[in-house]
Amino acid sequence: MDKSMDKYLEKAQVLIEALPYIQRFNRKIIVVKYGGSAMVDEALKKDVIADVTLLKLVGFKPIIVHGGGKEISKWVEKAGMTPKFVNGLRVTDEVTMEIAEMVLNRVNKSLVQMVEQLGVRAVGISGKDGGLLKVEKKYSNGQDIGFVGDVKSVNPKVLYDLLEKDFLPIVCPIGMDEDYNTYNINADDAACAIARAVNAEKLAFLTDIEGVYKDPEDKNTLISELRIEEARKLIGNGFIGGGMLPKLNNCIEAIENGVSRVHILDGRIPHCLLLEIFTNKGIGTAILGDEESRYYHEDE
Repeated sequence: MDKSMDKYLEKAQVLIEALPYIQRFNRKIIVVKYGGSAMVDEALKKDVIADVTLLKLVGFKPIIVHGGGKEISKWVEKAGMTPKFVNGLRVTDEVTMEIAEMVLNRVNKSLVQMVEQLGVRAVGISGKDGGLLKVEKKYSNGQDIGFVGDVKSVNPKVLYDLLEKDFLPIVCPIGMDEDYNTYNINADDAACAIARAVNAEKLAFLTDIEGVYKDPEDKNTLISELRIEEARKLIGNGFIGGGMLPKLNNCIEAIENGVSRVHILDGRIPHCLLLEIFTNKGIGTAILGDEESRYYHEDE
């Protein structure tokens, strides 16, 4: 058999491998938290949007929750200010909040535009719309960091309405408190809260790391699948630090609140979302509830 025929058979094999996943997640909600380098690099951005659009077209119900930290910092600097962070959280005074909201809305509509170009109907909303994200002021170890919000409640009705009408919702992480003040929300926190509220089947984080490592210094210790009990042990034994710690805690919390699987993926790898969701081995770290079964055909 010639080489070109082998290549076609390989493609067919990939499609067949995807079939059980397409069947299993058909009509299920998947929340994609989109941030990091994949938002800055134009080619990666197109890949991510193409992936999410494909998920929609094969019958999933995706919701994108995006960040925009790098873009916000850029515009804060353009306004002649220096971005400030406390324990990894942006200090957000009134002027910074105004800039953040403008920038995030701009990012939001550019993502809508990209999805629409691929022939899928998208609607961009912020956590203000329909009372989607209600927040209260967040403190960092008791320190006031301005207009940074902790999500207190989610009203997912607007998301359900959009999904029912076959739109792809794209959510910008801005919310209001009970006095209708505007707050910036960490996009990871917003994605987790939304995934819990809509009982998402999957929550996928696109990040700038390959996944969870048993030993962050050793790239050969990437963990492909992790139950929450195992994740807790890793945290308890001090293996997890830096930015991965709050992310992993968010993952555990999401699973305890009804999300079936959480994926931590390297958004710098083209089409990482499709590789993780539609192939037997995946490429990042999948975190599962203790009752959740492992992947199909794991031993093949």
